[in-house]
Amino acid sequence: MKPHSVEISSLEHEAIKFDELLEYADYDFGLNRRSFVKGLGAGLLLAVSSPALAQESGRRSQGGFLGTGARDVAARIHIGSDGRITVMAGKVEGGQGARAELAQAAAEELEVPVSQVHMVLADTALVPDDGMTAGSGSTPRTVPAVRQGAAAARDLLIDCACGQWKVERTTLKVRDGKVFDAAGKRSFTYADLANDAEAAKRFKQAIPSDIELTSVSEWKVLGTPVLRPNAGSIVTGTHIYPSDVVRPGMLYGKILRAPAYGAKLTSVDFAAAKAMKDVTVVQDGSFIGVAAPNSFRARAALVAVSDAAKWEAAPMQPSSKDLFDYLRKNAEGGVPRNPFADEAAKGKTIRRTYRVPYIQHAPLEPRAAVAEWSEGRLTVWTGSQNPFGVRSELARTFHLSEDDVRVVIPDFGGAFGGKHTGECAVEAARLARTANKPVSLRWTREEEFTWAYFRPAAVIDAEASLNAKGKIATWHFININSGPNAIETPYIVGKTHCQYVPSKPPLRHGSYRGLAATANNFAREVFMDELAAAAGIDPLEFRLGHLEDLRLRAVLEKAATEFHWHERAKAKDTGIGIGVACGTEKGSFVAACVEVELDEAQKRLKVRHVCEAFECGAIVNPANLYAQVEGAIIMGLGGALREEMQFENGKILNASFGRYRVPRFQDMPELDIHLINRLDLASVGAGETPIIVIAPAIANAVFRATGRSVQAMPIRIAET
Repeated sequence: MKPHSVEISSLEHEAIKFDELLEYADYDFGLNRRSFVKGLGAGLLLAVSSPALAQESGRRSQGGFLGTGARDVAARIHIGSDGRITVMAGKVEGGQGARAELAQAAAEELEVPVSQVHMVLADTALVPDDGMTAGSGSTPRTVPAVRQGAAAARDLLIDCACGQWKVERTTLKVRDGKVFDAAGKRSFTYADLANDAEAAKRFKQAIPSDIELTSVSEWKVLGTPVLRPNAGSIVTGTHIYPSDVVRPGMLYGKILRAPAYGAKLTSVDFAAAKAMKDVTVVQDGSFIGVAAPNSFRARAALVAVSDAAKWEAAPMQPSSKDLFDYLRKNAEGGVPRNPFADEAAKGKTIRRTYRVPYIQHAPLEPRAAVAEWSEGRLTVWTGSQNPFGVRSELARTFHLSEDDVRVVIPDFGGAFGGKHTGECAVEAARLARTANKPVSLRWTREEEFTWAYFRPAAVIDAEASLNAKGKIATWHFININSGPNAIETPYIVGKTHCQYVPSKPPLRHGSYRGLAATANNFAREVFMDELAAAAGIDPLEFRLGHLEDLRLRAVLEKAATEFHWHERAKAKDTGIGIGVACGTEKGSFVAACVEVELDEAQKRLKVRHVCEAFECGAIVNPANLYAQVEGAIIMGLGGALREEMQFENGKILNASFGRYRVPRFQDMPELDIHLINRLDLASVGAGETPIIVIAPAIANAVFRATGRSVQAMPIRIAET
């Protein structure tokens, strides 16, 4: 059955469903908030503003990270004349659970079932700029913003009922999306509110700074395991991902890529490609691409262009074999020396250098975009964590007003910090402008591995000394290249010096799940085990002896107890090792204990068991949180055991899943996950922190089993 064409403006009295619009609607670029509201049917649009959230006080927008409107617009909520509720938010859904969590936030304060809340996410023509979906920020920033807006709507509902019934607020109760009088005989609904002529005036008032939110102890929707609202379409394969978007008359694009980083195009002949039927060749400076009615012909045209292209090789570039020496030599200002060297010499001193390679994000769905021009305006459907940032990028590239650019982000197939930029959207728009037709551009897996940015590589120097009581007296910790996240030690030490030193990266790098916290926590936690061994103290007890942070102690003790650390530590099984690691980042706390099996003759390492305890304040959605922790553990296994970009002479040598090994089902250990629900604490994000302890815990298990120091990721079984 062919999908029917629906104009958004004809969706009268229908709750807007973003997936349905993507699947059926012919997008009208002229759509604005007025026509959008008209499409929702008769009703009222709440646009409520609030002061900055407490945790954002005094902070500036960081290149779109917080969003220009995040502190001014708490929520935008449409209430239809039939009582249907649509909530707009600038966050994206890339598998992390934002759609469910934000719907829960609105439903909680509106006192309605989640099924009555319909989310519109990440369409720059419709939603507020809530900032990038990054840095585990949706839970601590956008959830409160949505709750505040929904609470304002709920209060207006009560006020309107009070005005009509001439009663005091204290005599009314809200239940199941209705206001009831004291006797329970009269009710007032959101549909009644939407149809009240006087209510619109009240909707223009700003949300009070002291708006009352539902207390954690009274949560009915938040704190429960709500599934993703569009899970059915995901499971049945009917969901439209960015790579599935189809527009009338659409062409398929391909881009000519350099054979190596830094190579310069010296000449090209387009004759063979232009001779192909219905093929458009696009050249804009060094940008060259083709577009054709189907992907097969587009690939053939690209081959014809590529065969006729000549390149000048770039100067000598470092290889992955020379990477860490290169980073050290190019450290800005040199590598700082230990300011406590003289004092450290008085005690037992340990020095180590740790190395973390470049790795890729390897999302399920590589970059994809569909671009369409109409009367000088541009619409792009793409997968990105940064819809308003991509809009700005497109506007700058084509010298447009941002009002003339619309970016729509359908729920997409994964990012892990790897889709902050809009290069695919820009490329698709370039092709579409010349072809004068919509163009779909889908990066291949090889392009994703080669041209998308990487998790930064790192060289980390760690030096510490122990006093006579086995306590850490001095601590010197230098991260070269990957960043400052989680660089400060959470342990109590005598004197400490931690510093991040930028270098000259040979590959393009950017955000990653946990970013530099993965590298810094790896080095620190592996180093802690070596210090514990030097002090002759069990590594668990050594950590506890240097910890005053009660939240970090709690997860560490929980993981150790559930893992039965002390019982397992007494075992003398040959080829079996156990390890422990803990850490904190983005306001949440994590600890893990692991058991590994080693076959040194075959140089094989198998992770058999992972026990992880995680705490991120009050849990908003336990099912989604469990999935986040589970996914972080699995992703962490890849970086710990296998993932490493290999490159030479400006070329990636392992740009495929056949040569770049992410975890397989056969790699899965037994998982024992424990979520600590702190109802007394504010909820914070959980997308990143659970990953940071996996690699060091595995490395420490190898160290315990072999007695040999592990100083690099991925972890190798060294020669005896």
